Amino acid sequence: MKIPKKVVDRFSSNIKNYQNLTQLQKSRDVSEADTVTLVKDMLADMFGYDKYLELTSEQQIRGTYCDLAVKFDGKIKYLIEVKAAGIDLNDSHLRQAINYGSNQGIEWVVLTNSVDWKLYRIKFGQPIDFEEVTSFNISLLNSKNDEDIKKLFLLCKEGLDAGAMGEYHQQVQIFNKYTVAQVLMMEQSISMIRREFKKLFPEIKIDNNDVMDLLVNDVLKRGVIEGDKAKEVQQRIKKAINKLNRNAEKNSAKKNTQTNNANENSTQGEEIAS
Repeated sequence: MKIPKKVVDRFSSNIKNYQNLTQLQKSRDVSEADTVTLVKDMLADMFGYDKYLELTSEQQIRGTYCDLAVKFDGKIKYLIEVKAAGIDLNDSHLRQAINYGSNQGIEWVVLTNSVDWKLYRIKFGQPIDFEEVTSFNISLLNSKNDEDIKKLFLLCKEGLDAGAMGEYHQQVQIFNKYTVAQVLMMEQSISMIRREFKKLFPEIKIDNNDVMDLLVNDVLKRGVIEGDKAKEVQQRIKKAINKLNRNAEKNSAKKNTQTNNANENSTQGEEIAS
Protein backbone atom coordinates (compact mmCIF):
# COMPACT_ATOMS: atom_id res chain seq x y z
CA MET A 1 0.00 0.00 0.00
CA LYS A 2 1.33 3.39 -0.99
CA ILE A 3 0.33 5.83 1.74
CA PRO A 4 0.20 9.53 0.74
CA LYS A 5 2.57 11.82 2.62
CA LYS A 6 -0.30 14.06 3.75
CA VAL A 7 -1.87 11.05 5.49
CA VAL A 8 1.38 10.13 7.25
CA ASP A 9 1.79 13.77 8.32
CA ARG A 10 -1.79 13.81 9.63
CA PHE A 11 -1.14 10.71 11.72
CA SER A 12 2.12 12.14 13.06
CA SER A 13 0.61 15.46 14.06
CA ASN A 14 -2.37 13.94 15.89
CA ILE A 15 -1.32 10.61 17.34
CA LYS A 16 0.44 11.92 20.47
CA ASN A 17 -2.51 14.09 21.40
CA TYR A 18 -4.98 11.22 21.10
CA GLN A 19 -2.70 8.82 22.94
CA ASN A 20 -2.88 11.21 25.88
CA LEU A 21 -6.63 11.83 25.54
CA THR A 22 -7.58 8.15 25.33
CA GLN A 23 -5.51 7.29 28.40
CA LEU A 24 -7.08 10.20 30.27
CA GLN A 25 -10.59 9.06 29.32
CA LYS A 26 -9.73 5.50 30.34
CA SER A 27 -8.40 6.58 33.74
CA ARG A 28 -11.51 8.69 34.35
CA ASP A 29 -13.75 5.76 33.33
CA VAL A 30 -15.90 8.00 31.14
CA SER A 31 -19.27 6.94 29.76
CA GLU A 32 -19.85 5.24 26.43
CA ALA A 33 -21.42 8.43 25.06
CA ASP A 34 -18.28 10.41 25.89
CA THR A 35 -16.15 7.71 24.28
CA VAL A 36 -18.25 7.91 21.09
CA THR A 37 -17.57 11.67 21.00
CA LEU A 38 -13.84 11.03 21.35
CA VAL A 39 -13.90 8.36 18.62
CA LYS A 40 -15.68 10.76 16.26
CA ASP A 41 -12.97 13.36 16.89
CA MET A 42 -10.30 10.75 16.16
CA LEU A 43 -12.03 9.73 12.94
CA ALA A 44 -12.10 13.37 11.86
CA ASP A 45 -8.63 14.52 12.94
CA MET A 46 -6.61 11.33 12.41
CA PHE A 47 -8.56 9.41 9.81
CA GLY A 48 -9.67 12.34 7.65
CA TYR A 49 -13.47 12.08 7.70
CA ASP A 50 -15.95 14.92 7.74
CA LYS A 51 -17.72 14.20 11.02
CA TYR A 52 -20.91 15.92 9.83
CA LEU A 53 -21.19 14.37 6.37
CA GLU A 54 -19.36 11.04 6.56
CA LEU A 55 -19.99 9.86 10.12
CA THR A 56 -23.44 9.00 11.42
CA SER A 57 -24.78 7.59 14.67
CA GLU A 58 -28.29 7.16 13.30
CA GLN A 59 -27.85 3.94 11.36
CA GLN A 60 -30.84 1.89 12.48
CA ILE A 61 -30.46 -1.88 12.53
CA ARG A 62 -33.43 -4.00 13.57
CA GLY A 63 -34.89 -1.38 15.85
CA THR A 64 -31.62 -0.31 17.47
CA TYR A 65 -28.85 2.06 16.43
CA CYS A 66 -25.22 1.15 15.97
CA ASP A 67 -22.81 3.63 17.56
CA LEU A 68 -21.22 4.91 14.35
CA ALA A 69 -21.27 4.24 10.63
CA VAL A 70 -18.69 5.51 8.16
CA LYS A 71 -20.25 6.68 4.89
CA PHE A 72 -18.19 7.31 1.79
CA ASP A 73 -19.46 7.96 -1.73
CA GLY A 74 -22.99 7.62 -0.41
CA LYS A 75 -22.47 4.08 0.91
CA ILE A 76 -21.78 2.70 4.37
CA LYS A 77 -18.25 1.32 4.27
CA TYR A 78 -17.95 0.05 7.82
CA LEU A 79 -19.74 0.07 11.16
CA ILE A 80 -18.13 0.98 14.48
CA GLU A 81 -19.31 -0.45 17.78
CA VAL A 82 -17.95 1.72 20.61
CA LYS A 83 -17.63 0.71 24.24
CA ALA A 84 -16.66 2.97 27.15
CA ALA A 85 -12.95 3.75 27.34
CA GLY A 86 -12.53 2.02 30.69
CA ILE A 87 -14.13 -1.26 29.56
CA ASP A 88 -12.09 -4.15 28.17
CA LEU A 89 -13.45 -5.41 24.85
CA ASN A 90 -14.87 -8.93 25.06
CA ASP A 91 -16.64 -11.60 23.02
CA SER A 92 -20.08 -10.23 23.89
CA HIS A 93 -19.15 -6.85 22.41
CA LEU A 94 -17.76 -8.61 19.33
CA ARG A 95 -20.97 -10.60 18.78
CA GLN A 96 -22.95 -7.35 18.98
CA ALA A 97 -20.73 -5.72 16.34
CA ILE A 98 -20.88 -8.78 14.06
CA ASN A 99 -24.67 -8.96 14.40
CA TYR A 100 -25.00 -5.33 13.36
CA GLY A 101 -22.84 -5.85 10.30
CA SER A 102 -24.41 -9.15 9.22
CA ASN A 103 -27.97 -7.84 9.62
CA GLN A 104 -27.10 -4.81 7.51
CA GLY A 105 -25.09 -6.74 4.92
CA ILE A 106 -21.95 -4.73 5.69
CA GLU A 107 -18.69 -6.63 5.29
CA TRP A 108 -16.42 -4.61 7.61
CA VAL A 109 -16.96 -3.79 11.29
CA VAL A 110 -14.76 -2.14 13.91
CA LEU A 111 -14.92 -2.72 17.64
CA THR A 112 -13.23 -0.10 19.84
CA ASN A 113 -13.12 1.52 23.25
CA SER A 114 -11.02 4.37 21.77
CA VAL A 115 -7.81 2.72 23.06
CA ASP A 116 -8.06 -0.73 21.49
CA TRP A 117 -9.22 -0.99 17.87
CA LYS A 118 -10.16 -4.25 16.16
CA LEU A 119 -11.10 -4.61 12.49
CA TYR A 120 -13.19 -7.61 11.42
CA ARG A 121 -14.39 -8.91 8.07
CA ILE A 122 -17.72 -10.71 8.01
CA LYS A 123 -18.00 -13.79 5.79
CA PHE A 124 -21.57 -14.11 4.56
CA GLY A 125 -22.40 -17.79 4.38
CA GLN A 126 -24.30 -20.48 6.22
CA PRO A 127 -23.60 -19.88 9.03
CA ILE A 128 -22.32 -16.29 9.19
CA ASP A 129 -18.63 -16.27 10.06
CA PHE A 130 -16.01 -13.59 10.68
CA GLU A 131 -12.29 -13.11 11.07
CA GLU A 132 -10.08 -10.50 12.69
CA VAL A 133 -8.09 -8.66 10.04
CA THR A 134 -5.98 -6.47 12.29
CA SER A 135 -5.92 -4.76 15.68
CA PHE A 136 -3.94 -2.09 17.46
CA ASN A 137 -3.68 -0.27 20.76
CA ILE A 138 -3.56 3.47 20.09
CA SER A 139 -1.31 4.11 23.09
CA LEU A 140 1.37 1.75 21.70
CA LEU A 141 1.50 3.11 18.15
CA ASN A 142 4.61 4.76 16.77
CA SER A 143 4.08 7.25 13.94
CA LYS A 144 7.49 6.29 12.53
CA ASN A 145 6.71 2.57 12.40
CA ASP A 146 5.59 1.44 8.93
CA GLU A 147 3.40 -1.41 10.17
CA ASP A 148 1.60 0.89 12.62
CA ILE A 149 0.96 3.41 9.86
CA LYS A 150 -0.41 0.67 7.59
CA LYS A 151 -2.92 -0.37 10.24
CA LEU A 152 -4.14 3.20 10.70
CA PHE A 153 -4.35 3.67 6.93
CA LEU A 154 -6.86 0.82 6.64
CA LEU A 155 -9.46 2.84 8.53
CA CYS A 156 -8.82 6.29 7.07
CA LYS A 157 -10.72 7.96 4.24
CA GLU A 158 -7.86 7.70 1.78
CA GLY A 159 -7.46 4.03 2.64
CA LEU A 160 -11.10 3.36 1.82
CA ASP A 161 -10.70 5.15 -1.49
CA ALA A 162 -7.67 2.97 -2.31
CA GLY A 163 -9.36 -0.31 -1.29
CA ALA A 164 -6.76 -0.80 1.44
CA MET A 165 -8.92 -3.05 3.64
CA GLY A 166 -9.43 -5.62 0.91
CA GLU A 167 -5.80 -5.50 -0.17
CA TYR A 168 -4.47 -5.90 3.37
CA HIS A 169 -6.95 -8.67 4.12
CA GLN A 170 -5.86 -10.60 1.03
CA GLN A 171 -2.23 -10.17 2.06
CA VAL A 172 -2.73 -11.53 5.58
CA GLN A 173 -4.94 -14.32 4.24
CA ILE A 174 -2.22 -15.57 1.93
CA PHE A 175 1.09 -14.61 3.50
CA ASN A 176 0.97 -16.30 6.89
CA LYS A 177 2.42 -19.25 8.81
CA TYR A 178 -0.27 -21.65 7.55
CA THR A 179 0.46 -20.92 3.89
CA VAL A 180 4.22 -21.12 4.37
CA ALA A 181 3.79 -24.49 6.10
CA GLN A 182 1.66 -25.87 3.27
CA VAL A 183 4.07 -24.57 0.62
CA LEU A 184 6.97 -26.21 2.46
CA MET A 185 5.13 -29.54 2.35
CA MET A 186 4.50 -29.38 -1.41
CA GLU A 187 6.32 -31.98 -3.49
CA GLN A 188 8.39 -29.36 -5.31
CA SER A 189 9.58 -27.87 -2.00
CA ILE A 190 10.42 -31.26 -0.53
CA SER A 191 12.43 -32.13 -3.63
CA MET A 192 14.27 -28.81 -3.48
CA ILE A 193 15.20 -29.35 0.18
CA ARG A 194 16.47 -32.86 -0.59
CA ARG A 195 18.56 -31.59 -3.52
CA GLU A 196 20.12 -28.87 -1.38
CA PHE A 197 20.95 -31.43 1.31
CA LYS A 198 22.59 -33.69 -1.27
CA LYS A 199 24.56 -30.76 -2.64
CA LEU A 200 25.82 -29.69 0.79
CA PHE A 201 26.22 -33.13 2.31
CA PRO A 202 26.65 -35.70 -0.49
CA GLU A 203 27.53 -38.42 2.02
CA ILE A 204 24.01 -38.26 3.51
CA LYS A 205 21.39 -40.57 1.99
CA ILE A 206 17.84 -39.20 2.25
CA ASP A 207 14.71 -39.33 0.14
CA ASN A 208 11.60 -37.13 -0.07
CA ASN A 209 9.77 -39.15 2.59
CA ASP A 210 12.59 -38.51 5.06
CA VAL A 211 12.33 -34.76 4.47
CA MET A 212 8.54 -34.79 4.81
CA ASP A 213 8.67 -36.76 8.06
CA LEU A 214 11.20 -34.35 9.51
CA LEU A 215 9.11 -31.30 8.57
CA VAL A 216 5.85 -32.69 9.90
CA ASN A 217 7.16 -34.26 13.10
CA ASP A 218 10.02 -31.99 14.16
CA VAL A 219 10.17 -28.69 12.27
CA LEU A 220 6.60 -27.47 11.84
CA LYS A 221 4.24 -26.94 14.75
CA ARG A 222 1.16 -29.12 14.80
CA GLY A 223 -1.07 -26.04 14.95
CA VAL A 224 0.01 -24.77 11.52
CA ILE A 225 -0.56 -28.03 9.64
CA GLU A 226 -3.82 -29.18 11.26
CA GLY A 227 -7.17 -27.55 11.99
CA ASP A 228 -9.59 -25.28 10.15
CA LYS A 229 -7.03 -22.63 9.20
CA ALA A 230 -4.73 -25.22 7.63
CA LYS A 231 -7.67 -26.72 5.70
CA GLU A 232 -8.67 -23.28 4.41
CA VAL A 233 -5.13 -22.70 3.17
CA GLN A 234 -5.03 -26.15 1.52
CA GLN A 235 -8.19 -25.28 -0.41
CA ARG A 236 -6.78 -21.87 -1.36
CA ILE A 237 -3.57 -23.43 -2.65
CA LYS A 238 -5.54 -26.08 -4.55
CA LYS A 239 -7.56 -23.35 -6.27
CA ALA A 240 -4.37 -21.44 -7.10
CA ILE A 241 -2.79 -24.56 -8.63
CA ASN A 242 -5.93 -25.28 -10.66
CA LYS A 243 -5.93 -21.71 -11.92
CA LEU A 244 -2.27 -21.99 -12.94
CA ASN A 245 -3.01 -25.24 -14.76
CA ARG A 246 -5.98 -23.74 -16.59
CA ASN A 247 -3.92 -20.73 -17.65
CA ALA A 248 -1.13 -23.03 -18.83
CA GLU A 249 -3.62 -25.06 -20.89
CA LYS A 250 -5.08 -21.89 -22.42
CA ASN A 251 -1.63 -20.56 -23.29
CA SER A 252 -0.65 -23.91 -24.77
CA ALA A 253 -3.84 -24.08 -26.85
CA LYS A 254 -3.32 -20.48 -28.01
CA LYS A 255 0.28 -21.23 -28.97
CA ASN A 256 -0.79 -24.35 -30.89
CA THR A 257 -3.47 -22.36 -32.73
CA GLN A 258 -0.95 -19.67 -33.67
CA THR A 259 1.49 -22.35 -34.86
CA ASN A 260 -1.20 -24.09 -36.94
CA ASN A 261 -2.28 -20.79 -38.47
CA ALA A 262 1.30 -19.96 -39.31
CA ASN A 263 1.77 -23.37 -40.93
CA GLU A 264 -1.45 -22.98 -42.93
CA ASN A 265 -0.39 -19.55 -44.15
CA SER A 266 3.00 -20.91 -45.10
CA THR A 267 1.42 -23.81 -47.02
CA GLN A 268 -0.96 -21.48 -48.84
CA GLY A 269 1.94 -19.24 -49.77
CA GLU A 270 3.84 -22.16 -51.20
CA GLU A 271 0.82 -23.30 -53.25
CA ILE A 272 0.35 -19.83 -54.69
CA ALA A 273 4.04 -19.60 -55.53
CA SER A 274 3.93 -22.93 -57.32
